[in-house]
Amino acid sequence: MAATRVRAKGQVTIPREIRERAHLEEGDPVEVEMVPEGILLRPQKVIDASQAWFWTPSWQEGEREATLDIEKGRVEVSKTGEDFLESLDE
Repeated sequence: MAATRVRAKGQVTIPREIRERAHLEEGDPVEVEMVPEGILLRPQKVIDASQAWFWTPSWQEGEREATLDIEKGRVEVSKTGEDFLESLDE
């Protein structure tokens, strides 16, 4: 359990280890709800944190390159897994 203090204007700093485990970054929306056990903070990520890698600039650049290769016909299609494995040996 981590502790923090309420500051001016009701600001609360979420401890670093909690932010890291919740994949929270500056500017992320957080829903605040009063529940019987106390105050519940619920991250409202627009992108699921486990899928955030897909939206990184470098991955998106790779996606654009792959799409262009497909559009230009610079791909090989294997009908079976065996065909695919044989193509790797070539």
